[in-house]
Amino acid sequence: MLLLYLSIEATRIFFGSKGNLCQRKGPLAVCLALTVPAAIMAIYCLLLQTYALRLEAILSAILLLFYSMELLLGGLALASFSR
Repeated sequence: MLLLYLSIEATRIFFGSKGNLCQRKGPLAVCLALTVPAAIMAIYCLLLQTYALRLEAILSAILLLFYSMELLLGGLALASFSR
């Protein structure tokens, strides 16, 4: 599960940086689409793990906050690249 999360996160960050630096809609849309599975993995770490430390729960909640901010700001960037 952790290796799947690692591959999704690495791919998401690659397409996000590529789309942002080149100001292209395609890679940025792929990044935003990959944010959803990454957020699901963070929700799993937050709620569905059998044994989780309190620090792990706090960090997962912060990660979900950053994912939601990224979705909002990525959507705004995608809209501005469409013009």
